[in-house]
Amino acid sequence: MEKETNYPNRRTFLKSAVIAAAGCVITKSGEAKKKSNATTALFDGKTLDGWIQVQNNATSFGGGDIADLAGFAKKLTDKSDPVSAFLDDQLDEPVKSGLAAYSPSTTDIKPVRSGLAKNLNKIISGASLYEKTRFKNVQLRPETQELLNQNPQGRELVHLNRLLLEDAFPTELAKSAFTGWIVKDGAMASTGAGRGVIYTVNDYSRYRLMFTMRHVSGNPDHQACVLIFCTRPQPGEMPLDALGGIQFQVPNGGHWDYRPGQNNGGGEEFTTVIKPKNDPHEWSRVEILADASTGTARMAVAQPVGSKAQEVLDFKNPGAGKPGPIAWQMHNGGLFDEYKDVVMEVNPKSDELITLK
Repeated sequence: MEKETNYPNRRTFLKSAVIAAAGCVITKSGEAKKKSNATTALFDGKTLDGWIQVQNNATSFGGGDIADLAGFAKKLTDKSDPVSAFLDDQLDEPVKSGLAAYSPSTTDIKPVRSGLAKNLNKIISGASLYEKTRFKNVQLRPETQELLNQNPQGRELVHLNRLLLEDAFPTELAKSAFTGWIVKDGAMASTGAGRGVIYTVNDYSRYRLMFTMRHVSGNPDHQACVLIFCTRPQPGEMPLDALGGIQFQVPNGGHWDYRPGQNNGGGEEFTTVIKPKNDPHEWSRVEILADASTGTARMAVAQPVGSKAQEVLDFKNPGAGKPGPIAWQMHNGGLFDEYKDVVMEVNPKSDELITLK
């Protein structure tokens, strides 16, 4: 079968994000004036129109993004170029000491990587790193130069700062990915690029969401994740991790609570109805019935597609319910998930899971 791929460019992406955010302000939510309970498609199988992507590694570093720790440590401690000297001056003393004492054969790498990544994130979250003399001998990629010319602010400035460091240390730092989702064989497919989400342009409050999905592979592995009751980032704002939403893992019912101040597996708010043994690599039909006004959601899964579904997971926490986008989450790099036949019924007539019948 011929593969169809849709990669949104940066200009299109930013334009969509701004329009989407503006639209939410005007209507308060994407469904505020939408009284019909008709089922509508959220994905046409051809484009990612109506969805917005956020890749965490576009605006932050993880320990794994430091590809050559020994080489990077040497450049920073030696202050071998203007960018290295600048970074070394910005580092916390414990991190400097760790880098100075670093030896590949004797040093525990993990804490050094972690501390350095945290410092880098603090640095790129500040003012623009670009100064003409500082980057005089750095070859900037066209992507970096284009963004630099736009004089970005907010989240895009953080992304620019990361790109600048990637260009200054092309072998020491891994390249970030701006696109984490594509259209492949009629499905929305994650690329394994790294942790991030793709979420709807519109907000929803009371709805029945239905979709077909499968988990292709993962290294490291994790169930596919759906997020509800999410917080939409405002233009230029750094989004919350997993949009601060409630996570349902499909098709077998794991869960997580990403709300600020929580970030845990949840307690009595989640009820595991059954523990199915669905094969995540096979296609499943999923139904999620959610109501933000009561903070409730129920999930049913049918495997194979077309069979009678089983109720798998319920959620109830009135304080967690809020109108917002729904999202697919790429939990970590190396995950490949696919979603298709995505439909939404707003304000459904029935409060029952229809796939159980």
